[in-house]
Amino acid sequence: MKTDIILCGVGGQGILTIATIIGEAAMHENLYIKQAEVHGMSQRGGDVQSNLRLSSEPISSDLIAEGCADVIISMEPMEALRYLPYLSKTGWIITATKPFVNIPNYPDMDVVKRDLKKLDRVIMLDIDQLAKDNGIARSANVILLGAAQEALDIDYGKLAEATRRVFARKGDAVVEANLKALEIGKKALR
Repeated sequence: MKTDIILCGVGGQGILTIATIIGEAAMHENLYIKQAEVHGMSQRGGDVQSNLRLSSEPISSDLIAEGCADVIISMEPMEALRYLPYLSKTGWIITATKPFVNIPNYPDMDVVKRDLKKLDRVIMLDIDQLAKDNGIARSANVILLGAAQEALDIDYGKLAEATRRVFARKGDAVVEANLKALEIGKKALR
């Protein structure tokens, strides 16, 4: 088993939380894991990106080469396109549809969506609306993780348990909100 994942978005959207949950689940599946992050501009609404590599065999590098990512999980649609050169020919993009317009020359959303729809394996969800409709506005990132579960090749139960462990220190209400978010994401694909 080998899964190379690029997580991307804008500072404050919960990219590193998704990475933590995936990493926690992978460790409980006895997988090797390597991670590299770029989040220096996160406090200024800048790009946040994480390379997450999971394998049943030892991993040499924590960086994913161009054309080798099995999955791109993006909290922001333009960021999904930014990392497109890293996607393998059989890779998946799972992305939120709502833009985070933080630059004056942000591309037209119709163009961004059209470019994403040209791809063979893309899932686009309005996670912000799903989160709002279900009373869990702060858990939109975990909805996206739930939608990505099958592409990640991680058992749903392991992902749910990892979610429980990651949020345990924040109390039962936060744990339950995020477990609900994970389930919403999974069901959104049906």
